[in-house]
Amino acid sequence: MRIGIDVMGGDNAPQAAIRGAFIASESLPSDVVQILIGDSVSIQKEIGEQKNNFEIVQAKTSISSGENPTRAFTQKSDSSIAIGFKLLKKGEIDAFVSCGNTGAILVGAVLSAKSVDGVLRPCIMSLIPQINGDYSVLLDVGSNADCKSETLYQFGILGSLYAKHVLHKVNPKIGLVNIGEEPEKGNFVAQATYQLMQSSKDINFIGNIEGRDLLNSKADVFVCDGFTGNVVLKLIESFYSLFKTRNLEDQYFDRLNYETYGGTPILGINSTVIVGHGISNDIAFSNMIKLAYEVENSSLNEKIKLVIQHDED
Repeated sequence: MRIGIDVMGGDNAPQAAIRGAFIASESLPSDVVQILIGDSVSIQKEIGEQKNNFEIVQAKTSISSGENPTRAFTQKSDSSIAIGFKLLKKGEIDAFVSCGNTGAILVGAVLSAKSVDGVLRPCIMSLIPQINGDYSVLLDVGSNADCKSETLYQFGILGSLYAKHVLHKVNPKIGLVNIGEEPEKGNFVAQATYQLMQSSKDINFIGNIEGRDLLNSKADVFVCDGFTGNVVLKLIESFYSLFKTRNLEDQYFDRLNYETYGGTPILGINSTVIVGHGISNDIAFSNMIKLAYEVENSSLNEKIKLVIQHDED
């Protein structure tokens, strides 16, 4: 397997990405090759003589967080993100990891990797630590602020497949994030989504989930629009910072640290793409790279294709 890594994306580039790649290499299978995409001089300086299972691909520039995603991706063909997606499209890498401009990564995913046929909108998910020590999936967490009921229903399918094939959950429970448990609660979109999910044979739908149940393992997958999901994710992540600021130690709250899972995959596209926090350090990068391996090794995208095509039939 060949994993491409954008070493120019993020606040701590390129050192964090390169060091993360070295950390990841210690636990990845020996046949995994990491392709470091960025300024070759800087990369060579960091890796020195340690070239085992590493290759360097030159990129002259990067896409900063403040740039227009579509314009930057199409005009900066020599950027690390654009080159990463070129390699992915050509089949020269099997997965791509970046902490760069999230919007540009999403544009690249749609234009280069392209959506799986039948997927209405690709989405970004995140792992939410549960009190029982497990993890649940939350999606979408930012790529689709407004969603129709059909889109949310598909998010349920995508999240269910991730939970089953990557997290190895048997018959994962799917919940719809809402303001009450009753079927008639919420806005028109939530009510329509409830009906779609309830009548589906493709997911194990358990009903509406209120905000107070997001951390208690009531469901394996929590479905919501990207606006709601992003607010929820940032609030949960803030708990970790709050505890650290107040010098409080707690085993559960330590698991809210973004470093533990590093990044999140874009679900519903034809390739494995992992998006990370712009503030990612070497540990976060390492976990992102290992996640890319796990997702690609699970053949998740092929399984998504099969289910979505069956659902359309």
